[in-house]
Amino acid sequence: MLRVAVAKLAPKQKTVFACAECGHASPKWLGQCPACRKWNTLHEELPPPEERGAPRGFGGVARSARPIPLREVEASEEARLKTGIGELDRVLGGGVVPGSLVLLGGDPGIGKSTLLLAALERLAGAVEGRPILYVTGEESARQVKLRADRLGVGAENLHLFPETDAAKVLHAAQQLEPAALAIDSIQTQYLPELTSAPGTVTQIREVTARLMGYAKTTETPTFLVGHVTKDGAIAGPRVLEHMVDTVLYFEGGGAHPYRVLRAHKNRFGSASEIGVFEMKSRGLAEVQNPSALFLSERPEGAPGSAVAAALSGTRTLLVEVQALVSPTTFGTPRRTALGVDSNRVALLAAVLEKKVGIDILGCDLFVNVAGGLTLDDPAADLATVAALASSFRDRPLDGRTLVLGEVGLAGEVRAVAQSDARLAEAARLGFVRALVPAGNARHAEAPAGFSVEPVETVAEALDRLFP
Repeated sequence: MLRVAVAKLAPKQKTVFACAECGHASPKWLGQCPACRKWNTLHEELPPPEERGAPRGFGGVARSARPIPLREVEASEEARLKTGIGELDRVLGGGVVPGSLVLLGGDPGIGKSTLLLAALERLAGAVEGRPILYVTGEESARQVKLRADRLGVGAENLHLFPETDAAKVLHAAQQLEPAALAIDSIQTQYLPELTSAPGTVTQIREVTARLMGYAKTTETPTFLVGHVTKDGAIAGPRVLEHMVDTVLYFEGGGAHPYRVLRAHKNRFGSASEIGVFEMKSRGLAEVQNPSALFLSERPEGAPGSAVAAALSGTRTLLVEVQALVSPTTFGTPRRTALGVDSNRVALLAAVLEKKVGIDILGCDLFVNVAGGLTLDDPAADLATVAALASSFRDRPLDGRTLVLGEVGLAGEVRAVAQSDARLAEAARLGFVRALVPAGNARHAEAPAGFSVEPVETVAEALDRLFP
């Protein structure tokens, strides 16, 4: 008689399904995440160890042992470190705050590592011999050296560390005590005690928590480079952006000759600042006058072009709004907008037809902000209306006229903020005339030789533009 030995099966290792957007964990797979309501974002992972005890290394932020009254808390303005790159310092709010955690995202090849290496080289010269640690998890030391030679980076106190083990990175940082730490990129780092693969929700969340604890306890500014998804968002759980102090996006690339560095979150400054760079053979060059760059190729005497002054943080930018109105060949007219909200364009077109009498709703409408900028300032409404009317009537606008104002559904032109700064920027670039809301014109301080014409309605503005 055969004796069959039945081996005792080992229990199956428990797994969880973590959301790649928000980090929510579920014991089973679901089509829709119950926390963030995104579809097909749950991925199977091994859970982190349940019994950890005290955090290993730097796992949290040092806090007071007891609650204290707010009036007893001593606070002072943090001394910022200047990176030496004016556009980067502007977006950061005036420089790097000690102990801050900065996340830099952008498309592959857009220049994230180039900008970071140049900023670290400038920081190395400003910290008086203290070391700067650059951790590269995607490239070897030789590859980084080739880029540094091309950019002319050769600071003696800039240290390279090609490593993906976050525990070794933190140990090296403890030994070196750098003035600044850079991780390129956060998706390549992992902790050995976690069994999940690098780049997963668990690894990114835990590694970032350790780096945040190190940055806060040692007052070391830390830069993290993050990959982006096909949708343009930073890869990994959304909690990654909540944990850091500043989130910067590098935009542009492709056929555009410049790059725009935009702050989407900043605990130490404005979250609407932008910095403009131009990619050259020796790296990224700062663009000190972005308005001149955006208007440099503006066609003269072409219908469908208007100039508006938009605010981006504390910076005033003159941008060209282009419009093309064409008779439709289909039953439903098309509405295509690049750089402005398409719903806003449909709203302004309805105002043109209802309040001015221009039969434009039956036409295909195409609106574009030249240079690839994205406008969310309502002060560009009147310029969009003027560009649509110019293209519909096939009559060009005066090339040295600025159009400024927010348009309401009643056809009124509403006042905008900081009109004096907008007019001053226009006068500096050679504009001699501006159509502004009547509410701004009453208190406007126009530069010498600059004509300010108040308008109250869209119809009045078009009468002045097309006499």
